Amino acid sequence: MSDRILVVEDEQSIRTIVEYALRDAGFAVIGAGRGDEALELIEREPVDLVVLDVMLPGMDGLEVCRRIRAERGTPIIILSARGEELDKVLGLELGADDYVTKPFSPRELVSRVRANLRRARLEPDRSAPLRAGGLEIDAVSRTVTRDGHEIELTYSEFEILHKLASSPRRVFTREELMNHLWKGTFYGDLRSVDVHVRHLRQKVEEDASAPVLIRTVRGVGYAFGGEDARG
Repeated sequence: MSDRILVVEDEQSIRTIVEYALRDAGFAVIGAGRGDEALELIEREPVDLVVLDVMLPGMDGLEVCRRIRAERGTPIIILSARGEELDKVLGLELGADDYVTKPFSPRELVSRVRANLRRARLEPDRSAPLRAGGLEIDAVSRTVTRDGHEIELTYSEFEILHKLASSPRRVFTREELMNHLWKGTFYGDLRSVDVHVRHLRQKVEEDASAPVLIRTVRGVGYAFGGEDARG
């Protein structure tokens, strides 16, 4: 069966272009013009990916993104005329998987859809909570708990922790971690990952000065666990 894509866009002309491009690429497509309508559709019909406009009547796309991500791990691509970095960061912080700015190329959008579907299949199952190092990491609700107590993490901290814990002992470079956070579009200072890791250790380690969960592999990057788990 073809992957089913939900396109949420209130401008009929744009929605028609997006739907046509996706159908022409072999996808099954359903559409919605409002945020509340999109949420109702998702409850009734399973979808494999959501293309979501930000500026919607009533409930805006960022709120729709937040509500979808609170209940399911369906990939979300934000589609918006807003090109500022702050808007992109906010969308990613709320759990979006990618961001395409209007005006856009339908061919590029189709490529992004395929890439996000492929990545979703290759990633570990995010529907079941991951248990590692005494932590329970729930990718659907985006929560981390230890002994029943929730640990509050930012979007970036959660993504780094889940990425590392999903592949214990594997060493991830700083570039790999930042590209994971930014869905392959990161061009900034790689040292920013060190800041995220330092804050993350303060929250999940018993002693952040002597970390045993998130270890530094000098000259390379970071790994979760290991016999010599020292920072």
